[in-house]
Amino acid sequence: MSPVPGRSWRAAALLLPAGAAAAHIGPAATWLPGVRLPLFPGLAGTGDRRHIALTFDDGPDPASTPGFLDALDRLGVRATFFVVGEHVVRHPAVVRETVRRGHELGVHGWHHDRPWRPAPARDAEEVARTVRAVRDLTGERPRWYRPPYGILTTSRLRAARRAGLRTVLWSAWGRDWTADATPASVRARVAADLRGGGTVLLHDSDRYAFPGCRHATLGALPAIVRDCRAAGLTVGPLREHGPSSAAARPADAGPPDAHPADAGSPGTEPTDAEPPDAEAD
Repeated sequence: MSPVPGRSWRAAALLLPAGAAAAHIGPAATWLPGVRLPLFPGLAGTGDRRHIALTFDDGPDPASTPGFLDALDRLGVRATFFVVGEHVVRHPAVVRETVRRGHELGVHGWHHDRPWRPAPARDAEEVARTVRAVRDLTGERPRWYRPPYGILTTSRLRAARRAGLRTVLWSAWGRDWTADATPASVRARVAADLRGGGTVLLHDSDRYAFPGCRHATLGALPAIVRDCRAAGLTVGPLREHGPSSAAARPADAGPPDAHPADAGSPGTEPTDAEPPDAEAD
């Protein structure tokens, strides 16, 4: 679903002491394109300027993901799918098929929730749990993290780093989760922000969005790929996206070497160290 918060950051901050709220919610400012794109290009998924990274959120979904896999096969394109852990374990066949067809998996959290209250131990455990679920099913360890709704917090950024993941948001999206989304509107929204080196956000499931809106995304997909190719750009997963032109590091209470976003550029290798389990809050 849309990365649009359900509550305002101001309302969320009222639930916590001022200092704690700022430390926890501060990185969520990177949701704003005016903050993310110029200041944190690595976090925005900026990579090789001859390439577009195509990404999908909210799967795996047996009702819709296979249709996207078939469409991508017809287009000759591979992509990165950011998966929700609780659905990974419910639909293992879809997960395995996604990887079998040459696509890449990233972590989209264990649940698709909004992180208004600090929960560092829970965040660490749930990100690590999703990494393990993907690795155990596919034999491949994910490299990327994108939080639900695109809302970053200090604890989720640290959880991603602890799990050896690079945090990547997007530079263009289709607003394909809305009731009025159509193939034409999704294509137009992507095209408005499409630049070489960009990362495109779409959704292969509508379980967190308006029912049926996935059909608009599926209908727009051939035109989006065609637009990229007409501009001389190749389309593929984040693993082929190359290094960012600059490092990204949103504000954080911790020191630079304890923050994941300074290593958040596509194309950099995560650590293979297995994170220790953490107790949920």
